[in-house]
Amino acid sequence: MAAKKFRIEVTADECKGCYRCVAVCPKKLISRGKELNIQGYFPVIVDNPGNCIGCGSCFYQCPEPGAITIYEEE
Repeated sequence: MAAKKFRIEVTADECKGCYRCVAVCPKKLISRGKELNIQGYFPVIVDNPGNCIGCGSCFYQCPEPGAITIYEEE
């Protein structure tokens, strides 16, 4: 049986730049972006979204509903 694959997506305009997700990602896939979003924050970016292991740490640490979504790949 093949290992499950996951992909993480960030909705930049929902991110308020608290960077909790950056601190908790065990694979270090998330980093601070360089461009402001419509709210005036530097949202996070996902450097290698396909390397997500689906642990959910970023999702559960994020205080903004809808900012982070984790998808299971088929």
